[in-house]
Amino acid sequence: MSPTKPARSAPRISASGAASVGVSDSDPAPQVRAAPASLTPAGSLLIKNCLRVAALDDHRSEWTGADIFIEGNRIARIGKNIRAPKAHRTIDGRGKVALPGFVNTHHHLYQTFQRNVPYIQNAELFDWLIALYEIWREVTPEIVHTSALVGMGELLLTGCTTTTDHFYVFPKKVRPDLLDEEIRAAAEIGIRFLATRGSMSRGRSQGGLPPDDVVQSESDILKDCERVISRYHDPSPDAMCRVALAPCSPFSVTSRLLKDSAVLARKKGVRLHTHLAETKDEEAFCLKTHRKRPFDYMESVDWVGPDVWYAHAIYLNDAEIRRMARSRTGVAHCPCSNQRLGSGIAPVPAMLAAGVPVGLGVDGSASNDSSDMLGELRGALLLHRVMGGAAAITTDQVLRMATRGGAEVLGFPDIGVLGPGRLADVVLWDMDRLGYAGALHDPVAALLYSGDSHIADTVIVNGKIVVDKGRLTTVREPRLIDRANRLAADQIRRAARRTKIHYAERKLWKKG
Repeated sequence: MSPTKPARSAPRISASGAASVGVSDSDPAPQVRAAPASLTPAGSLLIKNCLRVAALDDHRSEWTGADIFIEGNRIARIGKNIRAPKAHRTIDGRGKVALPGFVNTHHHLYQTFQRNVPYIQNAELFDWLIALYEIWREVTPEIVHTSALVGMGELLLTGCTTTTDHFYVFPKKVRPDLLDEEIRAAAEIGIRFLATRGSMSRGRSQGGLPPDDVVQSESDILKDCERVISRYHDPSPDAMCRVALAPCSPFSVTSRLLKDSAVLARKKGVRLHTHLAETKDEEAFCLKTHRKRPFDYMESVDWVGPDVWYAHAIYLNDAEIRRMARSRTGVAHCPCSNQRLGSGIAPVPAMLAAGVPVGLGVDGSASNDSSDMLGELRGALLLHRVMGGAAAITTDQVLRMATRGGAEVLGFPDIGVLGPGRLADVVLWDMDRLGYAGALHDPVAALLYSGDSHIADTVIVNGKIVVDKGRLTTVREPRLIDRANRLAADQIRRAARRTKIHYAERKLWKKG
């Protein structure tokens, strides 16, 4: 791929890293360019004199006044007074807390352009989906690419170094390789990425929710799944891009597609992801259509095991939670989205007690209105204390879900902990801010309990600095913001002309 021309598809992404992207007013789409010398990853980095380094390991290891030495894309040493005379760059860690990068286990990046749409501000999931499908029918490759850059940029700025994304909208009038645009965006911006090839095969004419022109035939879906895996999936331990298969939900795909996707994923050695047990409406749909509760239905189509994770998993009973734990089936907990849509509260404390692998997810920006990863941690902490009291969930449990929990759910064993030999996904948080004044009795917990900003000071992914002094290093933020706003407005205008829906007006939705 030429570094000076727009790339319409990306090659397999390995640990070699990302290019820089610039967004100009005249370009038809953001272009890939060779990284400027100042952004080119150094062979080694030395972070000096951190206020606190928290490994978030089994031993709750923490160091005060410590250094982190990074060689290539892995951490070489953590300790005091590390001498590394050949370090290509030294970062001043004074007043900063160092943590492992957060891991986001569920998202819909294309929804970034539907944040805060007045028409569906008060809608619950099924009504919300039906209304938004009409806007998503207008998606284009440029929208997919630019919205991914926006969402990934916000994730990086709020401390997330690894993300997945669940992309499942493939309008018939648009070329089908839309997931490639997200993979290209991840390579450009420099985030570790697990792309999931989503799918919908049950349209409205077959009793599903989505319009028929955004669903695909099952043969086309499986063929493209094989293409994406073959082209992009990197199974190596330090992969920057992997692929999973992700039929959308029990109410938008057939049982046959679920079964065939599971067979293909296990043949190719990739993971499986879907929405499950998000609402009571979904539970009613499964009971009516399949005569099974959602988890029983997934078990019947061979969708349990350590290679499977579900988004939400709100409506599970105690027996189902125990079966989840025994099978090591994972969960992406999305507390802010669940609150935003009024979907319910996932029984996460019970899941953690039973041993279910649980990570955190920001979910789609249209249901969360944000890709703020640190905000998701605070949301999880507060939500479960509302239901179960102050002892229901601890700071350590939330931090673990956001790091090691997410790493387990996504299958990346070398991230989520700071330590020698681990991948160098490191975030520095500047505590010399007014919002943390008086809160440094416990600098790590202060990130969840205090603060006036969720923007990290420095973010390092795979040994490369992608956020420096609170700014992205790989995109020109003002131009990206301008392009995103114009594309989002145009997309909703086109949908409004076709549907005659006044998306700028708040609708009062009634239950049922």
